Amino acid sequence: MRSIAMPQLLRQFSSFTGVGLVATSVHYSILIGLVELAHAAAPPAALAGSIAGAIVSYALNRRHTFRSHLPHRRAGGRFALVAVGAAALTYLFMTLFVKVAGAPYLPAQVATTGIVVLWTFLAHRLWTFV
Repeated sequence: MRSIAMPQLLRQFSSFTGVGLVATSVHYSILIGLVELAHAAAPPAALAGSIAGAIVSYALNRRHTFRSHLPHRRAGGRFALVAVGAAALTYLFMTLFVKVAGAPYLPAQVATTGIVVLWTFLAHRLWTFV
């Protein structure tokens, strides 16, 4: 693993957080739209939102957060695997929080997002874009 200066790590994490806010806005818009307007169940709606957010996240993180020059084929494939893991975690935690624990879907999604963001930052920083 390569050494990384603390200022660069902080820049990456703050950029990752900003990109995450944009991607999360896409995710939540789709989640809320599907649940409230299309009357979809929360776990599959969260999964659909997660996939759309992942597409936004890849484009912005590749260019701005990690400033990767890896070919899209390599970085995109790795990103897709991390995104599938994130989507699976999202579905799992939303199911646990909403179906098992009976929590309202929006607070459940906020808690789920907090769990998933830490995992995805580490995965992208250590594997996807290097």
